[in-house]
Parts: sequence; C-alpha cells; structure tokens
Amino acid sequence: MTTGPWPGDLGDAAPRWPRQEAVDPEETAVHPPVTGQPDAQLPRVTPHTQYVTPEWQAVDGVPQPTSALAAPPPTQNIVPAPQPAPQEAEEEPGTDSVLPPSTSSGSGPTTGSGAFPGLSRRTSSRSSGRGRLGAGLVEVPQVPYRDPTSAVKHDPVVSEDKRFCGGCGAKVGRGSNGQQGQPEGTCQECGAPFSFRPRLRPGDLVGGQYEVLGALAYGGLGWIYLAKDHNVSDRWVVLKGLIDTGDATAMASAVAEQRFLAEVEHPNIVRIYNFVQHPDPQTGNSIGYIVMEYVGGQSLRQLALAHHRETRRAEPLPIGQVIAYGLEILPAIGYLHGQGLLYCDLKPDNVIQTHEQLKLIDLGAVRHMDDYQSPLFFTSGYSAPELATHGASVMSDVYTIGRTLAVLSFEFTGYTSTYKHSLPGPDQVPLFALFGSYYRVLCKATRQELERRFHSCEEMADQLHGVLREIMALGTGKPRPGVSREFGPETRVFGSDMVVPERDTSPEPPDVSDVVGALPVPQVDTSDPAAGMLAMATTTDAQQLVEVLASAPPSSVEARLRMVHARIQLGELREANTQLTAAQRLTEEAGAPHDWRLHWYRGLINLAAGLVNEARAAFDAVYDELPGEVAPKLALAVTAEHAGDHFGASRFYELVWRTDHAYVSAAFGLARVYLAQGARAGAIEVLEGVPDSSSHYVAAQVAAIKIKTRPVGRAKSGDGNEIATLERSELFDAARRLERLSLDAERRTRLTVEVLEAAYGWVRSGGHGAARDGAPSEGRVLGCELSERELRFGLERCYRALARLAGSTEQRIALVDKANEIRPRTLT
Repeated sequence: MTTGPWPGDLGDAAPRWPRQEAVDPEETAVHPPVTGQPDAQLPRVTPHTQYVTPEWQAVDGVPQPTSALAAPPPTQNIVPAPQPAPQEAEEEPGTDSVLPPSTSSGSGPTTGSGAFPGLSRRTSSRSSGRGRLGAGLVEVPQVPYRDPTSAVKHDPVVSEDKRFCGGCGAKVGRGSNGQQGQPEGTCQECGAPFSFRPRLRPGDLVGGQYEVLGALAYGGLGWIYLAKDHNVSDRWVVLKGLIDTGDATAMASAVAEQRFLAEVEHPNIVRIYNFVQHPDPQTGNSIGYIVMEYVGGQSLRQLALAHHRETRRAEPLPIGQVIAYGLEILPAIGYLHGQGLLYCDLKPDNVIQTHEQLKLIDLGAVRHMDDYQSPLFFTSGYSAPELATHGASVMSDVYTIGRTLAVLSFEFTGYTSTYKHSLPGPDQVPLFALFGSYYRVLCKATRQELERRFHSCEEMADQLHGVLREIMALGTGKPRPGVSREFGPETRVFGSDMVVPERDTSPEPPDVSDVVGALPVPQVDTSDPAAGMLAMATTTDAQQLVEVLASAPPSSVEARLRMVHARIQLGELREANTQLTAAQRLTEEAGAPHDWRLHWYRGLINLAAGLVNEARAAFDAVYDELPGEVAPKLALAVTAEHAGDHFGASRFYELVWRTDHAYVSAAFGLARVYLAQGARAGAIEVLEGVPDSSSHYVAAQVAAIKIKTRPVGRAKSGDGNEIATLERSELFDAARRLERLSLDAERRTRLTVEVLEAAYGWVRSGGHGAARDGAPSEGRVLGCELSERELRFGLERCYRALARLAGSTEQRIALVDKANEIRPRTLT
C-alpha cells in the first residue's frame, strides 16, 4: 500500500532517519497454490489493487519524517488462496482452530458477543478481566474525535506516483517534461481505460439514503467517501467501493459474499451497516459499496509519525502505549476468530484510535476460515511466510499482530526486506535488550513455524499483559501483581534463612531440594481425564500422592506430570524421568509435542540432579513459551545463582520481585546475590521492601538487621589492632528495627547479641559519637550507652540469658564462659 503526505512540519532542522528500503519487486509476485500445480507463474498483481487507509489527517506540501513508518507502506498483495489436499480435507487451515466462544473484552462502551479461540490446550475459558485501553496499567493519550466534514478533500486528486493500470499494473497518468499527467485515459500497455476521478460527487444519493458529502481518501479499490445516512438520524457513514469487474452479475455476487461482515459486532471493530449498489456515471456499470461506521480519529501509523514529529527524532511510541494497543487489537481479532473469520491484513494503517478506544477499520481482507476460493489479501512486511503454501489461519493473524507491534515499538528499518520474516536481535535493538520478555513475545508471535506461535489471540494477550505488568513495575517502582492462568502460587518461600552468611563468608544459594519443592506448580488442565481426581487429591505428602495417582487414567498427561513432581520430591529421579517420557509420548499423540510443561519438569529433574546448566536451558525454553509469566523467571534466577552467575540471577530475581511482591523468595534471592556482589545497600533496600503484611516480614527484617550490623570496612583500634567497622546510622537503625519486632525471647536475645557485638566493635574502632574517658555518649543502643564498659555489661546479660535458654549442658557452659569473658572488671 502507498499513502500520501502526512501532517506536521519539521522544517530545515528535521533529522534524517534511515528510510525504509524499497520494496523488492518479488514481494508483489503471486505464488502458485499448494496442490502440486506446475510452476508457471501467475500474473503479477498490480499496485492498483492496493487498499489505502483513509488519510484524513494528511497535509499536502508539508515536509514529513523519514522513519520506516514515514516511508510508503509496503504493497498489499493478492494471491490465489491455497487449495487443500483432498485426502486431508479435515485438516484444512483454520477448520479446526476454534474452540467454543467465550466473552471477549474491549475498550468500547459495549460488550462484544464473540470470543477468543484457543488451539493451545493451555488456553483457559476464564475471562481475563481486562477493560479500558491500557488495561488499567498505562495511561494512553486520548485522540480527540474529528469533525467528519473537516476530513473531506475539497480538491480530490490522486498523486501521480500512485497511478497504476488496473489491468496490467503499468504506470499510467504520469506527466513528463514538466507537464502534468491526465487523471483519465487509456493504458498504453494493455489498452484498458483508467480514471482517477471520484465516481461519486457531493450531493449524489447512493442506495436511496446515503448522501455523499465528498471524498476522504483514495485506496486500491477507488475513492472512499463521506456520506450522511438520511434513514438513520443523518448519521455519518463511510462508503468504500468494491472491486469493479464490469460484470453486473459478478458485482451482485461480490456484494452477497461480503454481507457476512454486517454481522460482525465488536466494540473494537468498525461497524458494517449495509451493502449497496450505484451506477457508474460514465460506464453505467453497477458499482458495489460497503457502508461503514465513520471513525473520527487517527491511525496508529499517524500517531507514530506524530510522535516522531513532536520529538524531532526517530523515537517510536512508548513501549507501554504500544502494548496497550496490542491488548486492544487482540480481543478484536480473537472475536473474529470466534466467529470463524480471519482478519489477514493487520498493520498500523488499519487501526484507528479515537478518544480511548481502538477500532479495526478495514475489513476488506476478512475471510472465512474455510474459504479456499477467494484471493488472499496481505501486506509484505506484516504477512506470515506460509500464506502462499498453507493459507491463512489463526496463527497467521497472530503473526501480523506481532509484526505490527514490532513496527510501532522500535525503528524497524528493513522490515520489508532484510527482516521481512525475522526480527533483529537484542544486540541491535536496545529496547529488546532492556525488555527481554517483550522481545520473546514478539519472537513467539512471529516464529517461522506456525505451530510454534501463540495458538490463539487470548493466549498471546495473557502473555502480553504479563509483560506489560513487568515493564510498568520496572518503570514506576510499583509492583503490578496479577493472577497466572498457567501456574499456581509459590508453594513456599525458599532461601529465607540463607541471606546473611557467617562472618567473612559469602552467601550460599538455597538447597535444590527446597527450591524444587517451593517453585510454583503448573495449573491443572481441566479437560484432562484426571482433572477431577487431582482436584480431590488434597494431600501434600509426595508418597501418598504417588499412591493416589496409581489409579489415574493411563491417557492422563496431568497424572503423569504430577507423578513426575512427586517422584522428584521423593528423590526418585530415575522414575521421574520415566514418567516424564511417558507424558511426552502422550502429548505427541494428542498433537501437542511442544507442550511447555515438559520443559518445566525436565528443568526440575535436572535441578534436583545438580545439572544446573541443563536445568537453566530447560527453564529458558519455558520462558520462550511464556514470556509474561513470573514462575520461569524465578526458576531461571535460582539456577543462575547456583551456576555462579550473580548478574543473571539478580536480573531475573529483580524482574520477579519488582513485578509481584507475593514472590518473597525472589526478595531473599535478590538480597543474596546483591551481597555476593558487594551491593550491601541494595540488599538492605530489597529486604526492607518486604511488606509488613507478609508472613516473612519478620525474617526479612531480621536479615536486614544482620546486614546492617556487618562491617563495611577496616580500621585500627586503640591498641593498634585492625578492627572491622560499620556505619553509625545503620547501627542505630538496626537497633530501632529490632526494638519494633515481635520475637520470641531466644531469637530476640540472639539478635540483640549481634547488634551489641557490632556496637562494641564500632566503639573499639574509634567510632564517631562513642563515649570516651567517662563522657556521655551520643545516643544509646538497645538501652546501652555507646561505651566499652556499658556494652560489655549488656553483652554479659545477653549471654547469661541465652545460657538459661540453652538446650544442652555444653551450650550452657560455653555461654556462661563468654559472659564471664566479656564482663568488665569490677570491685565485686
């Protein structure tokens, strides 16, 4: 597709961004069907068949940005639909891709009647609960409604560079030697007549009720017009022409075939009101028109270009805004899938924002899933690579959504050439390096193998929503928790007692047996034959669960996977491997060989066996499949920690903790790796962030107190010995925190000993504010003045209190000895 100028004046200081490469001529080639026909090439599709999104905001003669979006949009291609092989008719693309419909969501004021489909067995029928634009997580700037009359072109002219013959694709109506080309005439190549003048004029009455006010824009099928519907309160409508074949019977058939679009009703899809015919004033042929809702706003392409103009540099839309758009587009296209329809041609030009609502505005390429006769409409750079061989499908629509988000979110130069069917990596796109989860969403949506993509719009929306929560949490510093439909909650917290090691040692990662038992467990597939049994099995004892699962149906994948988990907890890794192999065989028989749960349990087995690198690779594969989920990142964090990769561990622990404070294991893990890297202040900050409503708040506070009492440097004492030092402010803060905590007597006393020992060492090192020569100190710590004598008395009392609480004679004697040793000299 090509479009005209876009509004906005950058002036002479306009930056020179890389232009999009020219569209390769082969991008417009027509591919043969997949029925074993000879390789003879079909006639080349001409640019005249392109459809153009209304340029209602265009301003002629104004310098425009030169980003990839500012370049002329790639050609929209039309190819014959691939024909299914007769012996495999039951597996034609799209015929088995829809589950029973459920309620869809959108940003509009009404509720659509359709659903997301779901090919993946992990797709849930529960509503995701997302509402207005931005999913309640990000504010998207409103786009004001535009007065329809201001969009009408007063002098509708098709620029010469967009004039092509509808018969052979040759350039027509072009000027030369300084002379303007004629908008009407005959093609010199094939003799076909052409006209680029509007067929309808202001005042024309179409279908007996639609009064034309003027032309809005020129598209591949002709001009698009603004009209008033005199039969319905003079509402504004848009008239868009259908392909003019010159055959009245064919035109009537085309109109009839398109009437199904009038049944499409979703708040994020433009309404089709009617289909009418009107005679061409020149030929007398009957021309069909689609009567559509008028949507006054701006396309996503226009919004992206406007953002460029405001910043005066090649700056894409904010990532949160782009994802918010994706979360509105997905329910709309998912609704179409639920109606047995495919959209086929998504791109930024075909989506308009008005106020806080998005609308898909071009339904010209929409087709039935079982349609193998109509030509396929698609746009190079956005379309899936398998269209010419496998036809359109739910997954090819998912592909176009991924490509659209990519084009909007970074300066995607080469998306129609070098990266026509791929994405640049994080080493080339800083956005991908910064937000790896977003990159993985786009990668999965645009995989070459269609069966490896998201199998439904709802599946993609769930993961994209999780990524948005992660990005907004990182950007705002405020957690954005959510409920996972793939994993249960963290079963228990691991590593809470491993944060602060013994003095002069580094933190150790938690024991793998604790980790394996604590990581979230995948949700049960409710369609599995053993789902009811698993729901009734409330035991947490692994051996008892093995006995219960012994009677599960042999065809149950869930029973096998839960058996794997139980065997891992029992330490029976060989049997766990056997059960996982059986589960894999069942998933392959069910047509789901890429079930991510196989990778998850393989990772648990490897982690339990101490094969850290293998476990890490397995969890990374789960992350590829579920980039919006928290559980894979938590698993990757702890495996990276065990591998000694503190940087990788801190990155994933932080993603988890910043997003959802319910995963307290991530807080303790992040504190551990921060300490291992010497980031003492960072570790304290994380621990202090554990909310007081958490059952692990006290453990986090205790760990923070211990860190605050650990030395941060070395100094010389009065007798010349080297003594570890710490900050006075942290010493006092640790004491205040301890006084506020509710602890049992023994735990409080032991922690008091740590604080007083730290204070004693600080005083001996000559800490500022300590009492000297009998002078009063500047403050007290846990009731003791900051002097050697008073701190010795305080420590003596604590050691004797601990001796009374000791569990053995040896411990009691050792503590009494320490009390006697620390006691200062007295006269009695």
